[in-house]
Amino acid sequence: MPPSALRAQSLRTSVDPLASSESSSEAEDSAAGFDSDESDYLDSEKPRKKQRVSPVHKSAHEDEISEPEDQDDDDDADEEVKRIVSSINVPSRIKRKAEQAAPTDRTVKPSTAISVPTDADTTFDSLNVHPWLVQSLANMAIKRPTGIQKSTIPEILKGRDCIGGSRTGSGKTVSFAVPILQKWASDPSAIFAVVLTPTRELALQIYEQFKAISAPQSLKAILVTGGADMRAQAIALAQRPHVVIATPGRLADHIRSSGEDTICGLRRVRFVVLDEADRLLAANGPGSMLPDVEECLGVLPPASKRQTLLFTATITPEVRALKDMPRTPGKPPVFISEVDTQALAIPATLKQMHIQVPVTHREHYLHCFLLTDANVDKSTIIFCNRTSTAEYLHHLLRLLDHRVTSLHSKLPQRQRIDNLGRFRASAARILVATDVAARGLDIPEVSMVINYDIPRDPDDYIHRVGRTARAGRKGDAVTFVGQRDVQLVLAIEARVGRPLEAWEEEGVNLETRVVRDALKLVGEKKREAMLEIEENREVGGKRKRGKQKLRA
Repeated sequence: MPPSALRAQSLRTSVDPLASSESSSEAEDSAAGFDSDESDYLDSEKPRKKQRVSPVHKSAHEDEISEPEDQDDDDDADEEVKRIVSSINVPSRIKRKAEQAAPTDRTVKPSTAISVPTDADTTFDSLNVHPWLVQSLANMAIKRPTGIQKSTIPEILKGRDCIGGSRTGSGKTVSFAVPILQKWASDPSAIFAVVLTPTRELALQIYEQFKAISAPQSLKAILVTGGADMRAQAIALAQRPHVVIATPGRLADHIRSSGEDTICGLRRVRFVVLDEADRLLAANGPGSMLPDVEECLGVLPPASKRQTLLFTATITPEVRALKDMPRTPGKPPVFISEVDTQALAIPATLKQMHIQVPVTHREHYLHCFLLTDANVDKSTIIFCNRTSTAEYLHHLLRLLDHRVTSLHSKLPQRQRIDNLGRFRASAARILVATDVAARGLDIPEVSMVINYDIPRDPDDYIHRVGRTARAGRKGDAVTFVGQRDVQLVLAIEARVGRPLEAWEEEGVNLETRVVRDALKLVGEKKREAMLEIEENREVGGKRKRGKQKLRA
């Protein structure tokens, strides 16, 4: 039997029960004495006064009252008034909520089902964290330490260097922020700690978390990242802040050009943190940050006079090699904590799936996939390998009437911050991004991650899909697989230890929807998007304003 016949047969079988139920409900409505056209629901578009409520079934006592026919006219009138009053049942949301809440209260489910390993008997007090920090964390709804926090915080407070590895969303920032702030509060000094991160957005997030945790104290923290005025940053550095959160490229620029008066405070730093250390220490590829990191570390105090903390979700050979370095005289050995970095690199609440798509029609499948009933309301991040692809998808999805924004390195820093803020505030449902957004960003509302392009490195896949299913929440990760991507998918499955399931949704055939709805529409919008990019227009069709660089 051809597929069209099967689909028609399934449609008939699914429609017939609905039709029969509708006919029976109409018969019941007519028997009850009111028109079926009138709405019985509170969300009807009709005016509130015209809404009818479902009739209340008469009790046996009322039936007995209405049965005798030999009563006086006054009694009949009274009975009629009573019957009308009893049938007017004003819908109450409060009562309905109370009735719905009553059975669920008996079986209370934990609202924060955190799958990150935690110990119910362990508190931050038992880790020798000061009371003001415990209260500050409680104000942020962080009441019990996760596995990485439980293992690293006491050792850092003892003065040991630390290498911490834990899967995404397990609270690594708190693992180094709490001991740094506790040590700083007991002995405040200028430029107490330097935190290096690979991306500007992650640096901004760490800066905000430091400010939130240290709210009861007067901590001075500054942000030293690209895309901002170097002069203002140099002035702030010269004023000796307590914590410097920086990207290695911009801090190296200051070291080279800002003068000794600006950077002399860096020579007395007590703590150095490399967050996402695997990316910072990667020596391969043209985008390596290792030379800038080495230049930054060259200005800081020697290893014997500072504590060095490395944190990452994927411990690479470069990070692990630091364990075997010669031990510094007079310092305790390096403490290494790996929590769920190999066998459980992917959270258990994350559902990994794949969709086989032809390379020539990826955009068509993406458009139809985003509009299925299960996905139409989900907050989604779409990852691409190139900035040009991200820019193109931003234009295309906007023309297709999706609420979309983008995040990649071609955007000005102000626009990057604004776009990320729009996505955090749910003003945009979809974020099209490169691997700039793959590391460290904590956006709890993200329900789904789509790998439009498959990453070449399986570790990058772990960081990408780690943007969802954070701290025990559920999430979906969907990978678009083309004809030449099979080996990449096999490498990812070997790394995460789980196969990628085939995506399916009940009653949805993506191929049929693409052929029926998307081929012509997406084809037209593709040409418009490419024309906008060629004419250097902004998303939405406006011509970009700004100074153009003169070419010699």
